[in-house]
Amino acid sequence: MTARQSEGTTPQTPGNDTGHSEGAATESGGAPVSLTKKAGPGGPWRPFARGGGVARGPGEIHHLGLAAALVLLAGVGLATQPDNFATSGNMVAILVLAATIGVITVGQTFVIIGGGIDLSVGSVMALASVWATTVATQSYGPAVMALCAILVGTGTGVVTGLLISYGRMVPFIVTLAMLVAARGLAQRMSDRRTQLIGPENDALVALSTTKILGLPLVVYIFAAVGLAGWLLLNRTTFGRRTFAVGGNPEAARLAGIDVRRHTLTLYALSGFCCGIAAIIIMARTTTGSSTHGDLYELDAIAAVIIGGTLLTGGRGTVVGSILGVLVFTLITNLFILNGLQTSDQLIAKGAIIVGAVLLQRRGLRSPT
Repeated sequence: MTARQSEGTTPQTPGNDTGHSEGAATESGGAPVSLTKKAGPGGPWRPFARGGGVARGPGEIHHLGLAAALVLLAGVGLATQPDNFATSGNMVAILVLAATIGVITVGQTFVIIGGGIDLSVGSVMALASVWATTVATQSYGPAVMALCAILVGTGTGVVTGLLISYGRMVPFIVTLAMLVAARGLAQRMSDRRTQLIGPENDALVALSTTKILGLPLVVYIFAAVGLAGWLLLNRTTFGRRTFAVGGNPEAARLAGIDVRRHTLTLYALSGFCCGIAAIIIMARTTTGSSTHGDLYELDAIAAVIIGGTLLTGGRGTVVGSILGVLVFTLITNLFILNGLQTSDQLIAKGAIIVGAVLLQRRGLRSPT
């Protein structure tokens, strides 16, 4: 019996969307084809070691490099601003600033590993913050405001994912359109005005003012999202399928993965993270505004890139992305403390991004 004839009688295995084995596929002639042949050495699971975890070696070395960069930047801070940099207040400020963009970066990491990109994250966060701070929403209390922000972010991500996965549109075009549309809708809803959170909803603001062990609750939210993202990517079937879809979508499809549904889920996850980021920015600023999240998409993508995630998909880590966020946040802090212009900061970030991409290309060319 050929592989194609046996498809109707083979029982469906767990974690398989179509009944095919994830370890083999069939070509049009019916002969079984290994995923190694379809996806190259290592198949679509090549980012993983034999034990099921992420392959060790280059990723850990890259993380050590980012940690060394953080130490170097800290040394620069101590040398240039010894009285201001090493204070507890400044350290907390760095972590709070990293929290908002960090949560967005976790979602962006999944999207880019899956072979896509999301340019709309900053605008979606702004839209979620505006929607959650309207008079009608605030009348229901802080819990509903937080839920509204998450639902708006996730819903926007679902729309984006539907257009990309089932509408077969290019991710760059769809997310660019969503960037403009979400920002415009936020401006329309708020009439370009900043919406203040009322005193009756101070419980939401308390996420930024209440401290545990000297750190605001928003920092713990960031840590929880980062940990959840790491577990989802490295310890679940969803994470393995994300690597597979980003590494070789056709091989992933032949392995039994519903690529379109998975892509939709990735963008919904990115929108979910934008909703959480909206809660953090509302707690920090006590406002909802259409100006929130300006250029956050660039910061998130930059952090993902210098964190070691390939723009072409199929490889990356949440840990690297979080370290990338901390690197950029520390650079921003140093520029502010030293009174340097924002334009110089942008030039430095651009140079770092170009350098990270060049290092990635060199790594891909080096023999394995």
